[in-house]
Amino acid sequence: MQRDRIVFIDYLRVVACFLVMLVHASENFYGADSSGLAGNVSMLATEANRFWVAFYDGGVARTCVPLFIVVSSFLLVPLRPDQTMAGFYRHRFLRILPPMIAFMLIYTFLPLAWGAMTWEQSMNDLMHLPFNFPSMAGHLWFMYPLISLYLIIPIVSPWLERASARDERLFLYIFAFTTLIPWLQRLVTPELWGACFWNRYDMLWYCSGYLGYLVLAHYIQKHLQWSRDKRLRIGAVCFVVGAVFTAWSFWYKGTPGQLIETPLLEWSWEFCTPNVVLATFGAFLLFTCIQQKQAPGLVTTTSKLTFGMYLMHLLYLAPISNAIIGGDPANPLIPVWIAIPVIAILTFICCWITTRLLSMIPGSKWVIG
Repeated sequence: MQRDRIVFIDYLRVVACFLVMLVHASENFYGADSSGLAGNVSMLATEANRFWVAFYDGGVARTCVPLFIVVSSFLLVPLRPDQTMAGFYRHRFLRILPPMIAFMLIYTFLPLAWGAMTWEQSMNDLMHLPFNFPSMAGHLWFMYPLISLYLIIPIVSPWLERASARDERLFLYIFAFTTLIPWLQRLVTPELWGACFWNRYDMLWYCSGYLGYLVLAHYIQKHLQWSRDKRLRIGAVCFVVGAVFTAWSFWYKGTPGQLIETPLLEWSWEFCTPNVVLATFGAFLLFTCIQQKQAPGLVTTTSKLTFGMYLMHLLYLAPISNAIIGGDPANPLIPVWIAIPVIAILTFICCWITTRLLSMIPGSKWVIG
């Protein structure tokens, strides 16, 4: 029996999926390597690129990954009373691992068809598949943190069932403090609180990272009893403040025409920094204010397709970006302020059509989820 759908979650999945594509569309305007995406070194060609990448990638879309994590945690935590640890693992991993493996193989071999990679690169990617994502599928990095969350959910679930609102807030305060770590590592020392070359597990390791979003999702679901008006007000303020800082941080570091190491340019774009957590919290609160009893059919259908759309989107985004940018990010065929969303929209549409068609094929869940 299919359980009732949560309307605001369907909207959120659709928007977060589009934001992922908006992020990768933006990367074409500051990536300095041949892929068009941001690698180890970046360069902004113009002041317009500097502003609009900061606006779209940093301000508008940087919450995309944390929102997906919050959505998964909101739906899965705590475990149902009748669900065992093994049963949870079996259900979740059968849902995500076959499509993940399928698309890893697709990104390893399919680009050979149009000459985007060599056999040597393809074979090298294949040899590394047990250990990491293919070189042309950098977006699949997200699958590994998602797997880690699935592994930890049955372990933290019993505590969340018993924890009071005060207990969870105490953990969230600690998590909030850990979001300063990326800045402290840059400004003070990379070897922070016991971290060194023989020990990567620093003092706050086990209270940091995406686990914080998992607990945040449960706290919002179970303990946050704010009115709709209060969620609207606080959500809007949190999102705007977090998004503005995130956009500004990129704009501040980016100097057009100069090569810069990408981690320095994206110094405040990590998903567990204070500004991104604040914007994510605000965005999620805003979505919880949706009060429709049922989402339109197109929204519900698209929500069900988002995993497959996410997996395949770079296959479409790269050629669409090349067609619009024409090899010169300083002078795309259309102005950069419209080029970035157009690339994302066209990619979204192509992915929707492809995933929708594939979903009609028996057994398609093993490829698109």
